[in-house]
Amino acid sequence: MELRWFEDYIALADCLNFSRAAQARNITQPAFSRRIRALENWVGTPLFERTTHDVSLTPAGLHFRNQAEALTRSVLQLRRETCEVAGQKKAAMGFAATHALSFTFFPGWMQEMGQLMSLGTLNLISDSMQACEQVMQRGDAQFLLAHFHRKMQSNLAAGQFKSVVIGKDRLMPLCAPGFGQKARALEGDVAWLAYRRESGLGRIMRASWADNAPSFALRESFTSHLAATLQSMARSGAGVAWLPETLAQNDIAAGRLVPFDGEDLIIPIEIRLFRPASRQSPMIEGFWQLVLKQGRS
Repeated sequence: MELRWFEDYIALADCLNFSRAAQARNITQPAFSRRIRALENWVGTPLFERTTHDVSLTPAGLHFRNQAEALTRSVLQLRRETCEVAGQKKAAMGFAATHALSFTFFPGWMQEMGQLMSLGTLNLISDSMQACEQVMQRGDAQFLLAHFHRKMQSNLAAGQFKSVVIGKDRLMPLCAPGFGQKARALEGDVAWLAYRRESGLGRIMRASWADNAPSFALRESFTSHLAATLQSMARSGAGVAWLPETLAQNDIAAGRLVPFDGEDLIIPIEIRLFRPASRQSPMIEGFWQLVLKQGRS
């Protein structure tokens, strides 16, 4: 058995497409398929159901997934920490953060934490929520910084990860000045600048709207997984976008963006820091304890 087989399995389980998974693993599709087959032979049962057009996880493949992810993270952590002890590699903390928080919350928060503890080298991966979850599942980062809502679906298994609230935010429906009056005057569907499915903010909105959807009709006119892109489109008058207040506060203060409709459309959200539930290096555990202490103060 080889560790790379587990990494191949996780890549294929994420996208359920042999071609895309092979590309992500930077090998040819035939070689990738042989390695998946070798893993299945080692396990002793098929992990994937293959048809002409689709790939899906078998019941055994679903059972295998959480433990495969946990084992891969543990092995990579062991290798990283052993190299640090041997002096071959500098101790570093890896963060995955969603795009919006990378630009707004993360720099100031790191500066505050750095005044309380020597943080050493920081590695930041900025991407969509879905991609950041995959980074954590692979063990490529020790922490994930993301917006969160209690009703949203998470791809991080509850038993394998834990989190703490480190800030508050709000998703606000915002538009260019005059757009709201124009949209109401036309009495049609309101142009909606929406998040794509890989966005955590879009996931939050769908979960929140399950109980409290807007009373007016929305027409999806533009999509992006980047809140900053939707913010630019909203400023141009293209529609209404639900944006994090931390991201849009300068545009709101300058009058470039204004609230659309009533306060009942605002979605309160948390800023959470996630980490693996398993014990990490002393530096990571020390930072986590500091975060918990700051949260209680």
